[in-house]
Amino acid sequence: MFYKKNKMKRETRILGFDDAPFDKFNDKEVLVVGTVFRGGQSIDGIISCKAKVDGSDSTNKLIDLVRKTKHRKQLQIILLKGIAVGGFNVIDINELSKKTKLPVIVVMRKQPNLRRIQLALKNLKDGDKKWRLIKKAGEIQKIGNLLVQSAGIKKEKIKEILRISTLRGHIPEPLRVAHLIASGVTEGESRGRA
Repeated sequence: MFYKKNKMKRETRILGFDDAPFDKFNDKEVLVVGTVFRGGQSIDGIISCKAKVDGSDSTNKLIDLVRKTKHRKQLQIILLKGIAVGGFNVIDINELSKKTKLPVIVVMRKQPNLRRIQLALKNLKDGDKKWRLIKKAGEIQKIGNLLVQSAGIKKEKIKEILRISTLRGHIPEPLRVAHLIASGVTEGESRGRA
C-alpha cells in the first residue's frame, strides 16, 4: 500500500482518466484525457494520449504519461473511469500502480456483465490475456453509489478519496471533467454522463 496512515487533505492531487467517444468500426485510436485535480475543488492540468481501439497499449501509455507530466511529484492517486479504454484496451491496474508508485482506483457506475465481457473477449486474439487482467484487478466492491476495483490502496482510503473528490452527483470531479473534455474535443461539444 502506498498511502501513509495520516488523513488525506481536501487538496490531495488526483489524476483522473477517461476515454473519448469513438467509432468501434472505423477508429483505430481513441483519445484518452487525464485531469489533475486538487481533491474535487480545482483543476491544475490536463494531459492526454491516444491508445489503440481494442489494443493492448493502454497500460504503457498511461505509465508514460504519469512519469512525464510536470505534475508527477504532486500526484497522490490515479482514478480510472472503467478498467479499459477504446473498447477492450484493458489497463493492468496493478502494473500501473507499481510502475507509477501511485494507488489506482477504477470507478464504475454499474455492475459490468462479466459473462458478456468474457464472451466478447473470445473474439479478440489476445482476449484471454485481457480477461486475466480484468480478473487480476480484484473483486468489484460497492462503495456508496459506485463500484470500484483498486490496486495499492485500502477500502477506507478509497472512501475518503471518493468523498473529497465528488462534488456533484456520484462521479469524482477528475473523472467527470476528463469525460467532458474528451467528448467535447472529439465531438465538438461534450455529451452524456461521465
